[in-house]
Amino acid sequence: MVRTLLLFAMLFQGDAQTSLKPVIDNDRVAVWDVPGPTDAQPLDAVVVSLSGSAEFLPKGTTPKLAEGKPVGRSIVINLKDHPVAPIANTTGYPLAFPRPGSKKVLENSRVIVWDYTWTPDVGTPMHFHDKDVVVVFLDDGDLTSTTPDGKVVVNSFISGMVRFNARDRTHTETLVRGKQRAIITELK
Repeated sequence: MVRTLLLFAMLFQGDAQTSLKPVIDNDRVAVWDVPGPTDAQPLDAVVVSLSGSAEFLPKGTTPKLAEGKPVGRSIVINLKDHPVAPIANTTGYPLAFPRPGSKKVLENSRVIVWDYTWTPDVGTPMHFHDKDVVVVFLDDGDLTSTTPDGKVVVNSFISGMVRFNARDRTHTETLVRGKQRAIITELK
């Protein structure tokens, strides 16, 4: 019993980010779901709060999101040094962003971060993703994704869910249940 308690105490004293596995880990990003304040990161990172703000953190810096405010759960997107050039858009459709209703949150040499809220039963324009993206969903709702050939997939997302979507996709999205807003990080 004492050993078990000591083990739990050691786990909770350690940095939560280093004691847990990332929710996404590939050659482009390592994404962490962090329950409290975020420390300086070992790589350039984007920190997304579930209230909908986002901040770019150069390697080794501490987030400003925490200054003077209580910090809740956030998603930390560590950017690995594996850049991939955008691919040419030969589809005839516009790029995914900017799109009507989207707001650019930040842009630098590593990322472009967008804030987007879907409108119920209103499809986005058919669009092409030339960049890989990390999407942090902020609400609970179902989106249909329809490809140019008419294939439809319904995806259910809840607040705090994170998805990595690879580039080279063409589709439109429609909110069919609930509400949905996301912070979308395009990787350069």
